[in-house]
Amino acid sequence: MLSAMDYRDYITIEPGKRSGKPCIRGLRITVYDILEYLASGMSEAEILADFPDLTAEDIRACLAFAADRERRMVTIPAA
Repeated sequence: MLSAMDYRDYITIEPGKRSGKPCIRGLRITVYDILEYLASGMSEAEILADFPDLTAEDIRACLAFAADRERRMVTIPAA
């Protein structure tokens, strides 16, 4: 089994930056932005070309962050 990436070195949350949304390494690029780009069909290479400050590890950290949030989400029991 693969171990999950520790995204805490990549994802930062600062109250005064982007309304406190999770951002990548203190940049003004949010996790949500990256997930939206991926969901819209952009490739990792296209994202990295458009945002030269980002790395492939930053994108993986966004995915790990989202997976961790999903894992922690409360589930509603079946009726």
